[in-house]
Amino acid sequence: MPAVRIGGVPNPIEGVLFRFRARGPGLMRRLGERHRVATVTGVPSPQRTRKAETSHGFNPLLVLEGEGWGDTDMTDRIREFLRNRRDDGPILVVDLEVVAENFTKFARALPDTRVFYAVKANPAPEVLNLLAEMGSCFDCASVVEIEQAMATGATTDRISFGNTIKKEKDIARALQYGVRLFAVDCEAEVEKIARQAELIGARDVKVFCRFLQDCEGAEWPLSRKFGCAAEMAPRVLEHAHRLGLQAYGLSFHVGSQQTNMGAWDQALTTASSIFRTLAERGIELKMVNMGGGFPTKYLKDVPSAEAYGASIFEALTKHFGNRIPETIIEPGRGMVGNAGIIESEVVLISKKSDEDEVRWVYLDIGKFHGLAETMDEAIRYPIRTERDGDAVAPCVLAGPTCDSVDVMYERKPYDLPVSLSIGDKVLIEATGAYTTTYSTVGFNGFAPLASVCI
Repeated sequence: MPAVRIGGVPNPIEGVLFRFRARGPGLMRRLGERHRVATVTGVPSPQRTRKAETSHGFNPLLVLEGEGWGDTDMTDRIREFLRNRRDDGPILVVDLEVVAENFTKFARALPDTRVFYAVKANPAPEVLNLLAEMGSCFDCASVVEIEQAMATGATTDRISFGNTIKKEKDIARALQYGVRLFAVDCEAEVEKIARQAELIGARDVKVFCRFLQDCEGAEWPLSRKFGCAAEMAPRVLEHAHRLGLQAYGLSFHVGSQQTNMGAWDQALTTASSIFRTLAERGIELKMVNMGGGFPTKYLKDVPSAEAYGASIFEALTKHFGNRIPETIIEPGRGMVGNAGIIESEVVLISKKSDEDEVRWVYLDIGKFHGLAETMDEAIRYPIRTERDGDAVAPCVLAGPTCDSVDVMYERKPYDLPVSLSIGDKVLIEATGAYTTTYSTVGFNGFAPLASVCI
């Protein structure tokens, strides 16, 4: 059965065509039990069926119609794993079924857009293999991440070197591997790519220029580290064109955990203007990389994937009319965030004075071992304990290290059960993204955050 393709790269259109070779029908059967089965797009009409029997009694080629997006309820599979766990220490447990569901929702929300998973969010081989089998492409920030993506069997036409800051030797290695899509935000980066492309004899090397974008509405706003002023972008891409590279498109990022759906409209206003400017100069751009920013649910509800998709498509139509360019999104947090839960343990509970009404709860995990995004209390994770339902009182949450900055929530204390005791287990939800990759190698002798995918 043929997979739907855009530009030679497998891409879901009006649904997702799943191929699970190693995992086979088991995962798909479990998913199918929780979702309606819809028509497979791109499959010849005799095989378009609401449900098709196979030797396993279930069609592994199907489309899932998901409800909602980013729910953080613990799955039965994670609950069962933790019930039987005997190891000590904090651990992240990722349910691959949830990752699969998230990919489906992205694909259905923006059916004509290629999904480039942001590898940095969670590069676990099991996550990458799953997404590769589902047809995802990969946004990579380094040669190592490129190699991790390639290890899944994904071809290099499904890989973007999305970091605007690259050593020249890393550009050379990526070109030798066959990567042809690169992010830039200045002339100097363009020149590095052009030099290496000429030395290696690489052809059809495409660059896209990232421009700065306001991150208002994002819970984790981005700094000015990446991107150039919008008025600089035409000059950067003209320079690439002169040096023999393909001035391919633009990119922007509206900030991580972005709940303002209008942020993409603002960015696409700028993008369409740059498209027109370069067209007047004889350069036809082909692509807009709309970045990440898609949220997962923490303590507040977030809009559904369908809502984001409708809003973004409306903005694309508004600014590009019937000449919508090729589009890319780079979900990371929204892809894996709600798929993971960290099990931690209470190490100590104390007060700083007899009069203090706020307790200090020290866990065996902190900022240095996966919870770096609690910096400035920007991300407030849902926390569950085995004593939920009891009376609660405000607590400061801190990690176990001998470093004074290893405090997660102090400015706004967290309400936890008064009955919480030393040795109790604490579940930190929606931690599938940006936790293992932020964990130190061994600060204070504590091991990096353990992780398992189920």
